[in-house]
Amino acid sequence: MKDLLSRLPKVGRLLESAEWAGIQARCSREQVKAALEAELDLARQAIMAGVRQAPGEEELLLRVEARLGRLLQAGPRRVLNATGVIIHTNLGRSPLAQEAATAAAEAAGYCDLEMDMDSGERGSRHAHVEELLCRLTGAEAALAVNNNAAGVMLALGGVAKGREGIIARGQLVEIGGSFRVPEVMEESGIRLVEVGTTNKTYLEDYQGAISPETGVILRVHPSNFRVVGFQQEVSLAELVALGREHNLPVLDDLGSGTIVDLRAWGIDEPTVQESVAAGADLVCFSGDKMLGGPQCGIIVGGKQWISRLKKHPLARALRCDKITLAALAATLALYIQPEGWRSIPVLAMLTEELAAVEARAKSLAAALSGLPAKIELVSDVSPVGGGALPLHRLETRAVRVQPERISAQALAQILRQGKIPLVARVHEEAVILDMRTLRGEEISLAAQALAAALGGETNE
Repeated sequence: MKDLLSRLPKVGRLLESAEWAGIQARCSREQVKAALEAELDLARQAIMAGVRQAPGEEELLLRVEARLGRLLQAGPRRVLNATGVIIHTNLGRSPLAQEAATAAAEAAGYCDLEMDMDSGERGSRHAHVEELLCRLTGAEAALAVNNNAAGVMLALGGVAKGREGIIARGQLVEIGGSFRVPEVMEESGIRLVEVGTTNKTYLEDYQGAISPETGVILRVHPSNFRVVGFQQEVSLAELVALGREHNLPVLDDLGSGTIVDLRAWGIDEPTVQESVAAGADLVCFSGDKMLGGPQCGIIVGGKQWISRLKKHPLARALRCDKITLAALAATLALYIQPEGWRSIPVLAMLTEELAAVEARAKSLAAALSGLPAKIELVSDVSPVGGGALPLHRLETRAVRVQPERISAQALAQILRQGKIPLVARVHEEAVILDMRTLRGEEISLAAQALAAALGGETNE
């Protein structure tokens, strides 16, 4: 063991050698040295664990180049989504409309984030999206923060800190990353009062829980959880009437949130406008789910409540940056144009005719026909994802690729590690490429990725 450890080369000698000059021209000497020391430390650990061979200088150089290469390619990077999951949390949720991406890029330099260009005086960053949100939802006022959980925390802390919040027991859900709604609410400084049972809650349950300590009545959208069968819940209109009777604000957390009525496409999701019209004092929802914008949380509601939230100390800590606001404003602007919402990728995918999806599947299958794999067109379902519409399944078409020379798992891994990663599903020894989430020029890119992975040529 000592002999092997002594064979490991010295850092200084390697860095001074001609072979290491190239990598030091691409990365600073300090970073190359740190990467080399990390690789040598791993080699020592391996030797101590029983490995009987020390890495040579050439192998160390390759390891260091790979380590630094990963840093130079630091993401997030573009990915081709062939999973069929439309709002894919691991893949960045909603893809932005081109207009939003362009607006974000233009705002990356100097921009009028907090300047009134008419007066030349300081302005408000809220102004970029507030009027759009009010026009689209019917609310009196609005603001955006960095995500919906932050919006709920700010809203609760702003209206009821130190007091009680009444919520139905069946709405105490867990959201992504093991974050739980009760914990988010408690961090805002309110004490939860649970009413009803998991599957049934009545108006009298809320009435019986109201006390001098009550500060807010809450309704929380169940997100990716549903109670079906023997169940009962109180409508928002009933909660608003109860709140008015006792002079209590009502907060409606819609979760993903949509401002387009999608019931014509079989998607029974409440709209933000409906919550505002029902009289909710504050309505919170995500910007990067059904809305199709950047990651943010949006709060709309009564002017008195929104004004209070804007002055809350947390508002500055949770505020959106210029790039988020630019992308959000551009996304919202599409909604006020005739049929403009159809340019938003998430909504386009949700409402697209099956025939168009099938046409793309046929196009990809034809391009792959010469590869060493069995290529088939198959019917499947696309989940919406992102904690939205858990019971809704969209009929879709997919291309099934069963490789001849390698396993499906190996093919999927190679595709994920490509220049432009392609993420697909593996099912029954085949890679499944769902065409609802592969669009436009991505078909050609997917064909090229598969050809490179399988060692063949496409028919394009």
